Amino acid sequence: MPAAAVLPPRFQAWFAARGWNARPHQLAMLDKAQAGRSALLIAPTGGGKTLAGFLPSLIDLSQRSPRNTPAGVHTLYISPLKALAVDVERNLMTPIREMGLKIVAESRTGDTGESRKARQRLKPPDILLTTPEQLALFCAWEGAREYFADLACVIVDEAHAIWPSKRGDLLALHLARLQQFAPNMRRVGLSATVDDPDLVRRWLGAGGQDSVDLVLGSGGAPPVVEVLVSGGRVPWAGHTAEHAMAEVYEIIKGSKTALVFVNTRFQAEFAFQKLWELNDEGLPIALHHGSLSAEQRRKVESAMARGALRAVVCTSTLDMGIDWGDVDLVIQLAAPKGASRMVQRIGRANHRLDEPSRAIFVPASRFEMLECRAAADAILENHLDGDPERIGALDVLAQHVMGCACSEPFDLLSLYDEVRSAGPYSSLSWEDFEAVVDFVSTGGYALKTYDKFRRIVPGPDGLWRARNAQTVQRHRMNVGAIVSPATVNVRVGGGKRPVGGRKIGEAEEGYFEQLTPGDTFVFAGQVWRFNSIVGADAFVSPAPADDPKMPSWGGSKFPLSTYLASRVRTMMHDETEWTALPPDVQEWLAWQKLRSALPGEDEMLLETFPRGKRFYLVCYPFDGRLAHSTLAMLLTRRLDRLGVGPLGFVCNDYAISLWSLKPMSDLDLEALFDQDMLGDDLEAWLEESFMMKRTFKACALIAGLIERRYPGEEKSGRQVTFSTDLIYDVLRRHQPDHLLLRCAREDAASGLLDVARLGDMLARIKGRIHHVALDRVSPFAVPLMLEIGRERAPGDAAGEMILAEAEEDLIAEAMA
Repeated sequence: MPAAAVLPPRFQAWFAARGWNARPHQLAMLDKAQAGRSALLIAPTGGGKTLAGFLPSLIDLSQRSPRNTPAGVHTLYISPLKALAVDVERNLMTPIREMGLKIVAESRTGDTGESRKARQRLKPPDILLTTPEQLALFCAWEGAREYFADLACVIVDEAHAIWPSKRGDLLALHLARLQQFAPNMRRVGLSATVDDPDLVRRWLGAGGQDSVDLVLGSGGAPPVVEVLVSGGRVPWAGHTAEHAMAEVYEIIKGSKTALVFVNTRFQAEFAFQKLWELNDEGLPIALHHGSLSAEQRRKVESAMARGALRAVVCTSTLDMGIDWGDVDLVIQLAAPKGASRMVQRIGRANHRLDEPSRAIFVPASRFEMLECRAAADAILENHLDGDPERIGALDVLAQHVMGCACSEPFDLLSLYDEVRSAGPYSSLSWEDFEAVVDFVSTGGYALKTYDKFRRIVPGPDGLWRARNAQTVQRHRMNVGAIVSPATVNVRVGGGKRPVGGRKIGEAEEGYFEQLTPGDTFVFAGQVWRFNSIVGADAFVSPAPADDPKMPSWGGSKFPLSTYLASRVRTMMHDETEWTALPPDVQEWLAWQKLRSALPGEDEMLLETFPRGKRFYLVCYPFDGRLAHSTLAMLLTRRLDRLGVGPLGFVCNDYAISLWSLKPMSDLDLEALFDQDMLGDDLEAWLEESFMMKRTFKACALIAGLIERRYPGEEKSGRQVTFSTDLIYDVLRRHQPDHLLLRCAREDAASGLLDVARLGDMLARIKGRIHHVALDRVSPFAVPLMLEIGRERAPGDAAGEMILAEAEEDLIAEAMA
C-alpha cells in the first residue's frame, strides 16, 4: 500500500522533507494499530524501529479531539536502560517539533529530578518514557488506576534484553495490571535480535503468542566484521587484550568515533587507563559504565551526541538502542560470549539500515580467537543465540502482590486471574499463588510469629490491603528485580572525620573491604587513594602520581553462549575451517592434535598428566565458566571420596583443570562424570555452600522480606547479609519447603550454577569421553596452567617475571 494511502498529509510531508519514504514495516505497524492489534516488530538496527513503534501514537495524538477533562498518559514507552529512555525522548522531539505537533513527551528514570516527577504525577505527559523499575513504582501508587485509565499503547523497546529475566517477569505482571486499568491498551515490542519470536510474543501478550502479531523488517546491509591479529600473533592466555592496545589506539585514530566494548567494569577501567597511557595526541577518549555517577554518564552521553569524542570505553550500559550518529566503528575487546549481544553492539556503529556497520574483534587469547572467529561467522550468517522459555519467579510475584496492595485493595480470585494473564505466569497453580499471598501476609509458617513480616491484611470487605502507611513507603523504596552487589558511594574526602564530598560513582562494598587505607586504585579513569569507609561512603583522594592497584570489581561476567560453544567445538574438529585462523593458532591446533587429541563435536577431551609433584586432570567441555565451576566443585567432592586428594581447580569458559596428590589416569572416568552427580552430590554441596545464602539474599530482597532502603537510612550490604543469613538458617531448620528457599534453589540451579546446561553437557558426553594419558602438559592445557600461576602469583614486578618465565617453560614443554 503506498504511503499516501496510510500516512496523514502532515506526516507525508515530514517524511518527504527528510528525503525518506515510510518503510514497509513502519506502515505495517500502523496497520496493526488501526486494527487494534498488539505487535512484535523485529527489524535490523537503523531501520527505524523506534519510529515504527511511536508512529501510530503520534498520528493518533495529532488527530485527537479536544476534551473537557485533562487527558492521562496515552503511550508508555519502556526501556531497559535509563540512558536509552532519555535518548529516545530527545530523538522523539524531532518529529514532534518539526511537524508542530501539540504533544508532550517526557522521560522519567531514576536520574529524573523530584520536582519533575511530582509535576508528571499531577499533569501526565502524552508520551511517558521510563524504565521497568519506574513502572513498578507507578503501579504501587494509590491513584495508578486513574492515572493510566487513558493508556492506549505500551511500547517495550529492546524486548530481547528484558524478557528472559526476573526483570521481564515483573514487567509482564505490570503489563497485566495496566491491561486491567485500560482494557483496550495495545502492546508493542521492538527488537533487532530475537532468535525465537514466538517466545517473546508469548511473554509480551495478554493471551499467548496469538494475541501478538509478528512484523518483520527487511534486512539491512550485512556488517563488516574483522578479527584483529595483533603483531601477527595471538597470546596463549589472558583476558584483557593488553597486548593489542597500541594497535587499538591506532585504529581509534583512524575512525570518526569508536565504541570500545568490554564485558566487565574492571576491563573498562583497565582498557581506558591503557589507552590514556598511549594517548600522546590527547584524543578525547571517555569512559562509561554503570558504577559511574549519573552526572558523569550524562556528560559522556552529551559529548557523544555532539560528536565531541573520538572513543568511549564502555560496558553493556551502551549496548542498546542509542543513536550516536558519528559512531563508525565498534571494537570488542576480548571475546564476545554471544552472537546476539554482538549484533546489538555492532548496530551502534553507522546507525543506518542501508550502509554496513563495521566491527573489530580483539581476542585476548588463542581460545578466544576461536570464539571470535565463530562469533564473526555466526553474525554474517545471521545465526543468533536463543534463550529458553521462562516460568515466572515466585519472589517477583511476591513483590508484585505487595505493590498491588499498596495501590488499592485487591480480591484474591481477581488478582489470580490477572496474574495468569501475564505470559510467564500463565501456568501458575492456585496453590503457589496462595503460598505467595501467605508469604506476603505472614512471612510464612516459620516467621509468622514475627510482627514485622505482616505486610498485607484482609479487611472486613474480604479485600487484601497494605497493613499501614509505613509498609507502603518501605515497599516503594525497594521495588525492582535487579539485585546488584552491595555498593558504597565513592566520594572525594579524607581525614579522621571525612565530610561527604563530591560523589564520583559507586563500587562494590566487597572491593573496599580488600583495601587498607593508603592503597591506590583506578576508578572513573583516574588513580585514587583509599582513605576510609564510613557507613555507605568510601572516601578517596586523587593520587595521580602513584601506580595504581588495579580494581578487581567488575559486575557480572557474561557466560559463553551455548550456540557459540557448539560452533567452537565444530571449528576445532573441522580442519577445513582452520584456514580462517592466524598461522600461530593453526600451529597450536596442529600440535594439540599431534601431542594429544582434538575433541570431536560431541566428545569431551580429557587429559591426565604429571607435572612436578602433582597430577593434573584437564577436560575441555567448552560450556562456559558457570557450568564449569559447578562441575569442578562436584568433581573435587567425588575425587575426595575416592581418596585422590584434590588440591584445587581453575576453570574458564573453555576448560577445567584439577590437580591432586595422586594420579587420576587410572580412575573410572565415565563413572566420575556420571549424571548422578546432579543428585545427592549437588544437594550435599549446596547444603554446605555459601552460594545458597547469597542466592537466598537476592530472593529475599526481591520478595521484600528484607529491605535495603528505609525512610531516612540505608542498610549496608553487610547488615543485609547478616539479616538474611539469620533468616536463612531459621528457615532451613524449621521450614525447609519455605517459598524463598524454593526460589533460591531454582535461582542457583539456573543462574549461579547453570545446572541445566551442566546436565545437558553430561548427557552429551555420556559414553563420549576421549581420555588421553600424557607424560607432560599439552598445548591446550597451557592456558589453564598459566591461570593457576596467576591465581597464586603476587601482583608485583617480581610476580610478573615469575609468570613470564613459567609461560616460557610451559610453552617449551608443550611444544617439545
